[in-house]
Amino acid sequence: MIIEPRMRGFICLTAHPTGAEQNVKNQIEYVKSKGAINGAKKVLVIGASTGFGLSSRITSAFGSDASTIGVFFEKAPSEGKPGSPGWYNSAAFEKEAHKAGLYAKSINGDAFSNEIKKQTIDLIKKDLGQVDLIIYSLASPVRTHPDTGVTHRSVLKPIGGVFSNKTVDFHTGKVSEISIEPCKDDDIENTVTVMGGEDWAMWMKALKEAGALAEGALTVAYSYIGPALTEPVYRKGTIGRAKDHLEATAFEISDALKDINGKAFVSVNKALVTQASSAIPVIPLYISLLYKTMKEAGLHEGTVEQMQRLYAERLYTGGDIPVDEKGRIRIDDWEMRDDIQQRVAELWEQATTENLNEIGDLEGYRKDFYNLFGFDYEGVDYKADVNEVVPIESIQ
Repeated sequence: MIIEPRMRGFICLTAHPTGAEQNVKNQIEYVKSKGAINGAKKVLVIGASTGFGLSSRITSAFGSDASTIGVFFEKAPSEGKPGSPGWYNSAAFEKEAHKAGLYAKSINGDAFSNEIKKQTIDLIKKDLGQVDLIIYSLASPVRTHPDTGVTHRSVLKPIGGVFSNKTVDFHTGKVSEISIEPCKDDDIENTVTVMGGEDWAMWMKALKEAGALAEGALTVAYSYIGPALTEPVYRKGTIGRAKDHLEATAFEISDALKDINGKAFVSVNKALVTQASSAIPVIPLYISLLYKTMKEAGLHEGTVEQMQRLYAERLYTGGDIPVDEKGRIRIDDWEMRDDIQQRVAELWEQATTENLNEIGDLEGYRKDFYNLFGFDYEGVDYKADVNEVVPIESIQ
């Protein structure tokens, strides 16, 4: 079939398998171009199919020749119906990994469930014995708690008052004012339950009790802080409470891993275009101005550049892992530089519908958004007929 992007609001309903394959190949080539990393050799990536999780898996495999197991929850394609982008990404990753002689297997299912944890641990024990790096990169808005059966939904809302500021519709380029009502009732608790550290801790406890963690194993979860501009709705809002919980959980996991000399870290990453961030008011405008500023300064990075730098310059240097005063790895250091943030703040005050294409990088934002779904890659013929039914080799 010929697959074109079909939009509904801030969601693309289709994905392109050839474009997804090009995305994976581009990331692999970047990682290989940067040279070998003396990193972990047996890696579990929880949330492995898109964004930072996919780039982590690629960096592990093609930077350190690691065996990888990826866990994700993606929609398989069927005749006449394209799969989800993460499905196609994972199919392409396995194909390239196997071509390079690397072990790579995947599990498709709800990573929050006890069943998927058990299935993953059984696979580790059978094929790898133990893992020495566990990446936790889940980004689901909904979690059914495995013990209670209760389904919790996260919300992105300010706490204590209405938040009003500029935003942009990245499809049209229209800059407007938006107001977001504050959270209520159990919004904070639900958001923390979905996006906090409980599930990460449950994974690590299950892995340790099964004897599936190697001596000195590292685990890393991903977080975001962001600028003062977005603070009321993000870091000081409901999501921020969840991130606080995630970061506190790292210390609890490290304590639990002391007997095997293991450690847990949270890496604070850069703002990038994701399906989730595209739906968050204010964030698309901020990212558009940030992209323009960082590209002009020669500091712009996508997910794979961030993850390669995280591995090569933070996790596996041979020395102590550098952290901030709260114990977090800061790979958002370039985004949060004073000169970058000052320039973005200046542009924010100026931003209008009429001048955004000039002072911001709305085109770069749009391209990154379509790239998420396998569209707008150079070298891909989007008018060509493609086979939408692409298997992931290790998933039967």
